[in-house]
Amino acid sequence: MALDFAAGCIGGAAGVLVGHPFDTVKVRLQVQNIDKPLYRGTYHCFQSIVHQESIFGLYKGIGSPMMGLTFINAIVFGVQGNAMRMLSKDTPLNQFLAGAAAGAIQCIICCPMELAKTRMQMQGTGEKKSSRKTYKNSLDCLVRIYKKEGIRGINRGMLTTIIRETPGFGVYFLSYDVLTRSLGCEADDLYIIPKLLFAGGMSGIASWLSTYPVDVIKSRLQADGVGGVNKYSGIMDCVHQSWQREGWRFFTRGLTSTLLRAFPVNATTFATVTLFLMYMRNDGGVKDCEPEHQPVQQTQLQTTSL
Repeated sequence: MALDFAAGCIGGAAGVLVGHPFDTVKVRLQVQNIDKPLYRGTYHCFQSIVHQESIFGLYKGIGSPMMGLTFINAIVFGVQGNAMRMLSKDTPLNQFLAGAAAGAIQCIICCPMELAKTRMQMQGTGEKKSSRKTYKNSLDCLVRIYKKEGIRGINRGMLTTIIRETPGFGVYFLSYDVLTRSLGCEADDLYIIPKLLFAGGMSGIASWLSTYPVDVIKSRLQADGVGGVNKYSGIMDCVHQSWQREGWRFFTRGLTSTLLRAFPVNATTFATVTLFLMYMRNDGGVKDCEPEHQPVQQTQLQTTSL
C-alpha cells in the first residue's frame, strides 16, 4: 500500500506537469463568452495565452491540483483496493464498480481543488502581468471563497463533479483492465513501455469521452461568479442557457484540447506508476502491467484528474 501511494503521487505529479497547459486551454474555451469570444480554437487559445500572458500563463492554477495529489491518490487507491477485495473476483464489471466508488469518494477533495484551479486559470485572462490579482494562489483562493460563501461556496459544482467522476473513474479502470489484458504486457517484454503508454493514454481518452458534457457544465458553474456576477442558478439553468445561446455544440467546448491532454497525461502517469512499482519491488513477482495485490489481481493506477 505504501509503494502504491508513493507511486501514485509521483505518477500524478508527472501527469499534472505534462497536462496542465492543455487543461488551462480547455477551461478557457469552455467558459469564454460566445458573443465576444477571445479564442477561435485550441491552437489559437494556446498561442494567445503564451503571447499575452507568457508561458507561465499556461500553468496558472497548477498549485491546486499539486496540493490535492496526495489526498486524492490516497483516497482512490484505498477505496479501489478495498472495493476489489470486498468484491473478491477480478472481473471487468468489478473493476468498473471499484473505480466508480473511488471516483465518487475522492470528489470530497477533487471539487474544491478544481474550483480553485478554475478560478486561478480565469484570473488575468489576456494580461501578461495582471494589474490586479484577486487571488494570490490556490490556497488563498479557497480561503477567500470560504470567507465569502462558506462551505457551500468551496463545494460549488460538487454534484456535477460526482456525476462526472463516478462513471469516469469506472470507465478508466475498466478500459485499463481490458487494454492491459489484451496487450498482454509483461515485465520482461521488450515493448512494455510503449504498451504502458498506449494503454494509459487510451484509457484516459475513453474516460473523458464518457463524461465530457458534464465537465463543461461543471467548469461553467465553478467559473460563474468571477467578476462578481452570477449567471446560473443551478445545473439545469446552466444547461438551458448554454443550449439556448450556443446549441448542442456547447457540450464539446474544449474537447480537442482535453483529448490532446488526456493521452500524454494518462500515458505519463500510467508508465511512471507502473515502472516505479516494478523497480521498487524488484522481486520478479510482477509479471504484467498491473501491480500485485492480494487476494486478487487488480488495478491500482490512477491519475488526479484524468
